[in-house]
Amino acid sequence: MHIKIGTRGSKLALWQAEMVASKLQTAGATTEIIIIETKGDKILDQSLAAIGSKGLFTEEIEHKLSLGNIDIAVHSAKDMQSTLPEDMAIIALTEREKANDVLVSFDKNLSLASAQPLVVGTSSARRKAILKYHFPHVQVVEMRGNLQTRIRKMQEGQCQAMILAYAGIHRMQNDDLINELLPLDLFVPPVGQGCVAIEAHDSLDKEKRNLITKTLNHADTALCVLEERKLLRMLDGGCSIPLFCMATMNDANICMRAGIIDADEKINIIENHTEPLTSAARCAEAMMEKLVEKNIHEVLEGIRNKSLR
Repeated sequence: MHIKIGTRGSKLALWQAEMVASKLQTAGATTEIIIIETKGDKILDQSLAAIGSKGLFTEEIEHKLSLGNIDIAVHSAKDMQSTLPEDMAIIALTEREKANDVLVSFDKNLSLASAQPLVVGTSSARRKAILKYHFPHVQVVEMRGNLQTRIRKMQEGQCQAMILAYAGIHRMQNDDLINELLPLDLFVPPVGQGCVAIEAHDSLDKEKRNLITKTLNHADTALCVLEERKLLRMLDGGCSIPLFCMATMNDANICMRAGIIDADEKINIIENHTEPLTSAARCAEAMMEKLVEKNIHEVLEGIRNKSLR
């Protein structure tokens, strides 16, 4: 059985694709990695919010899936749009790496806890909002590009530090750059951070689909990330909106922490919900009810209106 794997071309994306290929080869398949450039890879001189977030890192890859040029697409789960095309599906979610954000720098004396002025690079609307709300002494600058490009920009002095996902830094063996592992209760991750998602077209051969799912899917992670994605769909969120959500397994429960932050309006909505695993499929709906009570739709409307100005 031969499986064609579509991926972006960055070193981190290739690491993910090669990890997937290795597991599939162990399961008896042969594999081929096909690199596909996306809009998000081509446009690096604008913020994510400015160029739009729907399918920014997935649209071109999904087109190749629909044509049958590739069997599966390998994505960072956090880069996937909340609503997939009707003929596409996530058929596996790998075990989640540590989901924290990290502060990285070449200067080991730098810390967010210090009151000293600090220039931090990030392209994430969520991270920008958290920094502006909780760390007003921090100056935020836009930082786009793959991991190696951003590290080079930091080394050139475009910023003193950056906030990135631990998973990417760790997978690229840049742990020596980590100054701080940022707490999950404050820097709640975006949906799917630390997890690799496998996407396929409905036309994929059933035998291939079953092998891929059996080999790559981590059941506990999948349950959590699919509930996170369900909430994101209900909120119609994307990477230009400072939403956050993470679900974890705890004994016989699924525990979710989610919300939104609008630093300009001094609004920080965070809710927690614990649901028994026997009714895990309603975790996102229960969280949504709590967020609606906190007027999250009004906050979202305000943020979207500001982005249109």
